Amino acid sequence: MRRAIRLFLFMLAVALPALALPGGARAQELVADSSRHLVAITTGFVGTEVLLFGATEGRGDVIIVVRGPTRTEVTRRKGRHGGIWINEAEVRFTNVPSYYWLASSKPIDKLLRAEALDRHGIGVEHLAFATSKKIGERDLAGFREGLLRNKVKDGLFTTKPRDIAFLGDRLFRTTIYFPANVPTGPYTVQVFLVRDGRVAGAQTVPLNIAKVGIGADVYHFAHTSSALYGIFAIVIALAAGLLAGVIFRKV
Repeated sequence: MRRAIRLFLFMLAVALPALALPGGARAQELVADSSRHLVAITTGFVGTEVLLFGATEGRGDVIIVVRGPTRTEVTRRKGRHGGIWINEAEVRFTNVPSYYWLASSKPIDKLLRAEALDRHGIGVEHLAFATSKKIGERDLAGFREGLLRNKVKDGLFTTKPRDIAFLGDRLFRTTIYFPANVPTGPYTVQVFLVRDGRVAGAQTVPLNIAKVGIGADVYHFAHTSSALYGIFAIVIALAAGLLAGVIFRKV
């Protein structure tokens, strides 16, 4: 019940500015926002959902793309040599989003041509990755497929667009899910308004995912003072082992 009330208030906040415009003023083609702009990762974080909502001026379809910070990813191919499986080749892909999520009110290939999908990076098959070295198209396709397969397996890439629900002709909403292993950093949430096979409007909604609390402190300490962190880890492990030995001797 509370969630329904919050959704109603969100939609009302989006719709009222457009309705309040005077007759001669032109309303925005697209207005969108999210239920929160910061996802806090604490020690007990198991994943979360973020509500994204908005309104369009007149009819149209909506596509939503969520991208995490870009990274360099290494994809390796194994081969069997002398009865042992070893890495025999690898390709480094750059400009790879650490997280990619997609939602659409209709199948994306029915809304935009392939050229437009490539230009806006809509759909994992339309993402442009750079490679560290030149490689044949067939081999490159195999390594790229492996990269995407691993990302999907980890729950970080969406290949099939999620649904966007429309309330009437203008108001829309969808729920973005972030798994427990979601990378931290600044995210971009792009909302596209599509009409007649072209992008008629777009808006970017800011979103940040960050570690907070004691987990963030430990993470920062481990990355800024790795040697000292390693010493503390060894001391704690030795102390725990000695304590366990004393307890079991008494038992």
